[in-house]
Amino acid sequence: STPKGAMSFDVYATSAVTVHIIHSPMTKPMINSRWPLDPDIEVIVTIDVVSRTVNDNKVKISYYGREGNELSVAWLYLTCVEVSLDVDVSRNGRVKSRGKDKAKWTWGPDGQGAVLLVNCDGDSPGTGGPDSGQVDIRTTADLQDMSVMLLRTQGPSAIFAEYQVVLHVPESNADKVRVFHAIRSDSHPHYKPVLGPDKLSYVLDHVGNGENTFYVEGLTFPDVGFSGLVSFSASLLEVPHKNAPGTPIFTDTVVFRVAPWIMTPNTQQPVEVFVCPKNQVFLEGLRGLLKKANCKLTICSEVETRSDRWIQDEMEFGYVEAPHKTFPVVFDSPRNRGLKDFAFKKILGPDFGYVTREPPGKEITSLDSFGNLDVSPPVTVRGKEYPLGRILIGSPLPWASGRRMSKAVRDFLYAQKVQAPVEIYSEWLNVGHVDEFLTFVPAYDRKGFRLLLASPNACYKLFKEKQRQGHGEAMQLVGLKGTERKSIDEILADESLRNDNKHVQRCIDWNRDLLKQELGLSEQDIIDIPQLFILKGSRADALFPDMVNMLVLGRHLGIPKPFGPLVGGQCCLEERVRELLEPLGLTCTFIDDYFSYHVLSGDVHCGTNVRRKPFAFKWWHMVP
Repeated sequence: STPKGAMSFDVYATSAVTVHIIHSPMTKPMINSRWPLDPDIEVIVTIDVVSRTVNDNKVKISYYGREGNELSVAWLYLTCVEVSLDVDVSRNGRVKSRGKDKAKWTWGPDGQGAVLLVNCDGDSPGTGGPDSGQVDIRTTADLQDMSVMLLRTQGPSAIFAEYQVVLHVPESNADKVRVFHAIRSDSHPHYKPVLGPDKLSYVLDHVGNGENTFYVEGLTFPDVGFSGLVSFSASLLEVPHKNAPGTPIFTDTVVFRVAPWIMTPNTQQPVEVFVCPKNQVFLEGLRGLLKKANCKLTICSEVETRSDRWIQDEMEFGYVEAPHKTFPVVFDSPRNRGLKDFAFKKILGPDFGYVTREPPGKEITSLDSFGNLDVSPPVTVRGKEYPLGRILIGSPLPWASGRRMSKAVRDFLYAQKVQAPVEIYSEWLNVGHVDEFLTFVPAYDRKGFRLLLASPNACYKLFKEKQRQGHGEAMQLVGLKGTERKSIDEILADESLRNDNKHVQRCIDWNRDLLKQELGLSEQDIIDIPQLFILKGSRADALFPDMVNMLVLGRHLGIPKPFGPLVGGQCCLEERVRELLEPLGLTCTFIDDYFSYHVLSGDVHCGTNVRRKPFAFKWWHMVP
């Protein structure tokens, strides 16, 4: 407290100390550089140099009376220590000290904040699951999937003998992460689990001058109730006696965002194609295509697939990325038929992650299969950029009830944030998958791609054209044993079929308008692929192999062979599709999947699955 009768004061300090006098504009220092004792004056002292010994910095405050006589002197003894928690704030793969605003995470090319990977691959052999399920580190390869956090401490050792340094995580984040302390011993480093689902704080032993290295792993992806943000703090605590809880003198906080799971569109370069070993005719066609596309083919064994041929429906390949590491992650659908263990047992492994979402109650419909999940190439919509594209999910109409993809799966997809989903209308189909009426192919011009839509109108237009040219008797499905063949004339005269396809066209047009709006497309970005459907009850199936249900491998397309009417020895459907797509620099390989897939209500895309290269674009550079 100030001495009685004091009217003014001055402050002097040793060289390492900076003195700041905070005052209102009306308050001025007096002629002799002293300050009046006003209640609005604050004195703040700061030190930027770590102390060598305890109390090696001093501040002297002198108080003066009305006559200028010194009434009293107060001394403040200061010891400066550094306690700094540091992560890769600038996202360049290096941990730098003294970052500004470390407790903030921001999006965009100038954003900051560290990135954390979910440690969902299987680097440790024989553990029977992702590494995140292990409470210890079994191989140093596992450290590559984690983010480094450094705790730097400097100052006189006597201070750290009296005060505690504690690393802690908020309770709401504790089940989302695990932290290991790298403890150097003579033989080899030991990684001690110190924070995680059942550990909220960790008191460091023997703190001195130097660095403590911690490895942080993510345990769960962003989802409902978890934005992906996780914070950690280091506090310097004053402990009055041994068993007291201690009070924080200083706290330094850093924040991570858990990297989202990212899907790859057809425009990304293919790396590997997976297929089930069902049919030699189909495999021969596929091998020819993969040779052209220079792409690896993996044929899964009968034992692994358990007679389930629909590999597209079982899983979706994506990836996760941090500045220091990227690896593919397979998302296993809850459909759980013959292939249900395939992703877990055969794909999960070193640097290949695994994630799944199972709805409670096991209410699974066909719309839970991942033929009903797609992603557009990058788009800009009314000025807003989606540099990683937008996820497409097949659903009923917004106001209608009906089969729907499980909430658990949809919630997961929405929570990833970087590929904002669009729900489109697929429930009009018997199987109900988006890949039955749309796909994307790369193009050199415009937006870098085209949206292909199945089109009954385009098919009727083509068949009428051929009828006018005198080819009305040309037959469909020639050369396929046991199939009901129809001529162009018969197809055009079939009123019931015409009505079915009017309904289908209206359903596809509804999606066309929605996709134009949500993906920022114009008519020039869309190509109509001739296709007819037939209603079974109230829902539709493709009448002949569904050509948009194709495999896209760069410029090379593997298209279901439609067995259309032969005109001049050529299938008029194949000819029309070539005319539409080859000018874009694409090659069309028509693959016979009639008996192996089509008659079972699927086609080429349904029977294959592609792992693609990740985007070059860094997800943290976008602004969702």
